[in-house]
Amino acid sequence: MNLGLKLAPVAIALLGLGLFLYYRSLGLGTTAPSSQTSALEWSTKLWPQLTQHLTIAFWSTIIVVVIAIPLGIALTREPLRRYGPAFVSTANAGQALPAYGLLIIFLTLMGQGLTTVVVALAVYALLPVLRNTMVGLDGVDRGIIEAGRGMGMTRGQVLTRIELPLAVPVILAGIRVAMILNIGMATLAFLIGGGGLGVTISVGLKLQQNEVLLVGSTLVAIVALSFDWVGAVAEKYLRPRGV
Repeated sequence: MNLGLKLAPVAIALLGLGLFLYYRSLGLGTTAPSSQTSALEWSTKLWPQLTQHLTIAFWSTIIVVVIAIPLGIALTREPLRRYGPAFVSTANAGQALPAYGLLIIFLTLMGQGLTTVVVALAVYALLPVLRNTMVGLDGVDRGIIEAGRGMGMTRGQVLTRIELPLAVPVILAGIRVAMILNIGMATLAFLIGGGGLGVTISVGLKLQQNEVLLVGSTLVAIVALSFDWVGAVAEKYLRPRGV
């Protein structure tokens, strides 16, 4: 493991420790109830919002992976290859739209709630995984593929034993990007009743309470950095040896 991957969890832990000490220094619960105390109450506000945020990011990323990777594989096979640019352009439209606008579109189609946010963010983050799957598979040396076919491998065996393993680093990079996009965009989930840490951030902005804003935004940063580190570790250890 390189130095960056070793230092990243230490930095994240230090950030978490700093947030914990700052949270304790606010003396919540030691004075009369206030809007600040209410917004930063851990068990009834921050913890449920953190759980919702993680749920949104996790399931939207899972949906992206389940849809984009098989679709990317199909669009690199000869019968459907000519449709690849059209599908990429369609996926690109999801990111071309402002995130707020995309949420509103799905709000009108599906109503308020966590499910609506998950589906909307899956559409928003589809492009990196779809594009990287296609790029990774198309980047495999044709000579290696032909060598596999010459050894008697079927098309399916060539795909699973040669193409996909060699494309793994590029595909994982796309998943990592999609995951971070979903964590960031999940802060807008509260706009359509999806909850998440955006609720705390919004309260801090509306009430001009820097303490609330700092706690909410730092929690989002810790979640994003943690997921990014997990993605970096996956990229390192899931890639084939020698690649």
